Amino acid sequence: MSRFADRPVLVDAALGTGVALVMSLVISSGQAGDPHPVAYFWAVGLGALMLARRRYPVIVLAVTVLGLFAYYAAGYAAVGVALPVVAALYSAAEAGRTWAAVIAAAVVLATSLTFRLAVGQDAAYVVGYELASHVALIAAAIALGDSVRSRRRLQQKQSVLDDLDEARHAADAEHRLQDQRLALARELHDSLGHQITVVSLQAEVAREALRDDPDAAEAAVGRIRQASSAMLGELRRTVRVLRRAAEPRPGGSLAAASDVLDAARGTGLEVNLEVDGDLAALRSDVDSAAYRVLQEAVTNTLRHAGAATISVRMAVDAGTLRLHVVDDGGSFEGPVVASGGLAGMEDRARAVGGSLAARRGTDGFEVDLVVPEAVR
Repeated sequence: MSRFADRPVLVDAALGTGVALVMSLVISSGQAGDPHPVAYFWAVGLGALMLARRRYPVIVLAVTVLGLFAYYAAGYAAVGVALPVVAALYSAAEAGRTWAAVIAAAVVLATSLTFRLAVGQDAAYVVGYELASHVALIAAAIALGDSVRSRRRLQQKQSVLDDLDEARHAADAEHRLQDQRLALARELHDSLGHQITVVSLQAEVAREALRDDPDAAEAAVGRIRQASSAMLGELRRTVRVLRRAAEPRPGGSLAAASDVLDAARGTGLEVNLEVDGDLAALRSDVDSAAYRVLQEAVTNTLRHAGAATISVRMAVDAGTLRLHVVDDGGSFEGPVVASGGLAGMEDRARAVGGSLAARRGTDGFEVDLVVPEAVR
């Protein structure tokens, strides 16, 4: 079933075939008189419209409604008003055009009701029985389409969040690896620095005692040999540690910010981006830190804000980088607590000599990153 759903053309063809078959069965039932052969072409035409429902949902809906009116104007056998349009209504709602579907449904129902009452049909039957069943069927089609759209959007959002989380975990792992390397460098500096000092001092002792006190010179040379062996052992241990360490992962760059923002757009979020200045001139550590801050800010918006729009501004001016991210997720009461992702953003800002401010504005959440001396 999932493989079938991954092929939208097959889904649309199946839906169109279903529409044509159901319409043809209703026409051939003969409940409203002998069916006209041309009426079947209308059934096929309404079904064929489903092939364009994803690309032009509103146009397909409008043509379906007009086609239904033209069908009845031509005097063909009655097929109801809900059945011919439910697929088009579902498609419009699935495409996010719910209001267009509601308006079209209202027009169809109102036109049908007005016409049938005008020709003298029983009002109690038309309103109390047929109208109620038509409204129920149409409402179900619109609700189903909207729920499918919402579920698909949630799945897309979760997929984006999973990707962003994976990237964040990779960045955190790289940070931990970098910290380990820095600690190793400090340890190596302290250890080898001590041993090199010993070698230097003992070499001086050996030089001065070489003629007058050979035994002292020999002892000094022995200590030099011991210190050299210790240094060699330390270097070998360091090399083994470095060989076991994983290769560093890419730190990310603002040049790839569009990937993060495009992923956010894929969830239905409206994204506004403004870039001012030469981002390529940024120091590599600043570039990477700013990218991770942007990534985390977008992740927080997708996960917590319930926003419809996010705006991002990146500017490099007089050597200072300014990154501003704001969403319209609504304001909240209470202070902003630096925990989790927010604390990580602050750590990244401080690591490159910058500052980060996160606050709840009147309409949503804002993140401001400022890094002076950010260019190479």
